[in-house]
Amino acid sequence: GKNEYDLLVIGGGSGGLACAKEAAQFGRKVAVLDYVEPSPRGTTWGLGGTCVNVGCIPKKLMHQAALLGSALKDAQHYGWNISQPVHHTWSVMAQGVQNYVKSLNWGHRVQLQEKKVKYFNIKGSFSDPHTVRGLTKAGKEIVVTADNIVIATGGRPKYPMHVAGALEYGITSDDLFWLKKSPGKTLPSFILYVSLECAGFLTGIGLDTTVMMRSIPLRGFDQASHISKKNQICFTTQQQMASLVTEHMESYGTKFLKRCFPTKVEKLESDRLQVTWKNADLDKEETDSFNTIMWAVGRAPDTKTLNLETVGVKTNSETGKIIVDASEATSVPHIYAVGDITE
Repeated sequence: GKNEYDLLVIGGGSGGLACAKEAAQFGRKVAVLDYVEPSPRGTTWGLGGTCVNVGCIPKKLMHQAALLGSALKDAQHYGWNISQPVHHTWSVMAQGVQNYVKSLNWGHRVQLQEKKVKYFNIKGSFSDPHTVRGLTKAGKEIVVTADNIVIATGGRPKYPMHVAGALEYGITSDDLFWLKKSPGKTLPSFILYVSLECAGFLTGIGLDTTVMMRSIPLRGFDQASHISKKNQICFTTQQQMASLVTEHMESYGTKFLKRCFPTKVEKLESDRLQVTWKNADLDKEETDSFNTIMWAVGRAPDTKTLNLETVGVKTNSETGKIIVDASEATSVPHIYAVGDITE
């Protein structure tokens, strides 16, 4: 009759891990479920969530690689004798980044163990409001019951499914940081902040990089964008700053396809990817070939397999996000949700 745990956290990212460790410090019996569904390209990773594995951490390390390249160019003007041309090796950088991320994965597991938080590497779904079931990699069923449950599963990148070949041939930020080989000539599309961040360091390490932008740069990214409809000055300032970003990137070598949107991706005999797009300004189709296409079209909450509807947790039918109140409680009193999945 009694539930096994005081608190069960579903999701081992920034929000879930912080919540679990904090609860354990109050003497509660806590468990964490975490499982990474492989990306369509088969990429997977360890405990720690998006930020640690396929977000902030590897991104900043690869930006540092790009900054060091710029410093090498500047160093000559300060008397340093550096033989030219300098050459960057992707595989060396990628191995270093991936090893560091793996050390963080291990560190998170150790922290949970030290705080006596039980860790399950399983993909769970609700069978009733206090019970979550899942299978181990060996196929063994695990049943976990808890008085309180926190959902912190975060989001995953979306694919532009209206673009033919997008899923078959494209990658996302879930894959870029775990590539063993250089992505080569790369097309990040569309112009959200993720595509600009990745284009920045790809250009910085010497790769041919083109960003495709359908409309204005960084559309809707600014926190104050909800004010802009009422305040034209705010919107204008946002766009001035966004334009400065893209102009700065162009001056460093990133190319931009402005007011263009892709219609299909095809694989050539050479293994390169041919992208066809519509140029809205010229009102015609254009094509070019690339080694890698990276989609950056936003993220979707990772909630589909949780079986939320059977336990009465309400979601926004359009976005898939979980509806919460000011204290992050869902429509079920003892079930909470935190982070990117909430609305």
